Amino acid sequence: MKPFLAFFMASLVTLTLSAQQKKTSFNKSLDANFAIGNQEGSLAVLFLRNFSVLKNKKLEIGIGGRVTSYVGSNQYYVTAPSIITSGSISPLIFFQEINNQNIDSVIIKSAVTTSINAAVSFNYKFSSKLNVGFNIDLVGISFGGSSSANYRNGAVLKNTTASPANFNALLISDNDLGSLNSEFYGRYNFNEKWGVKVGLQFLFSEFKTATKVQTFPQENDRFRYKSYLPSVGVTYRF
Repeated sequence: MKPFLAFFMASLVTLTLSAQQKKTSFNKSLDANFAIGNQEGSLAVLFLRNFSVLKNKKLEIGIGGRVTSYVGSNQYYVTAPSIITSGSISPLIFFQEINNQNIDSVIIKSAVTTSINAAVSFNYKFSSKLNVGFNIDLVGISFGGSSSANYRNGAVLKNTTASPANFNALLISDNDLGSLNSEFYGRYNFNEKWGVKVGLQFLFSEFKTATKVQTFPQENDRFRYKSYLPSVGVTYRF
């Protein structure tokens, strides 16, 4: 596990233990979210145990898990490994330029994946009715069937097959592995139990080709698609 992820997880555990020691209030929540775009869509279910961490109890940190099912048709998946896209695996890769000449693509005819990931959430209560927040997947697994695919590099075309990458991990930008979901949202609470959400979903989906179809600047079989999709959802607290 990369140092960033280890530090992030340790910080969450510390916050959780601190909240428990101070007898901070907590609740559980279950979200169902639907997102749709051009020839793609997703359905996600997020379970969280939420802890209030400020004196005014306006900020909640939630720890739990999410199941996300993604479906896409004829989507362009591009070179995934950061060592190829940016020439680095540094945690500062987020600020580095992409080497476009190193980017190849694979058209996945029917991309169908299901991911099961540990997740963390941050929710701020402006009032009992209005909340805003952010949640993100940390680590987990993905599965799904293989699909026919077309590798493309300029005039070079190759027919191949591809299937979802099985391991997921949040490691910053193109260092990330597998399929990871995140969401910015606003929520309106009808009462203490039920609320509705609207937001923007940012989802990484990764497939591996049957062979290392990319050969320059090095061999590669990992390709990623990044989705930015509007989402709607329902939250139940208990």
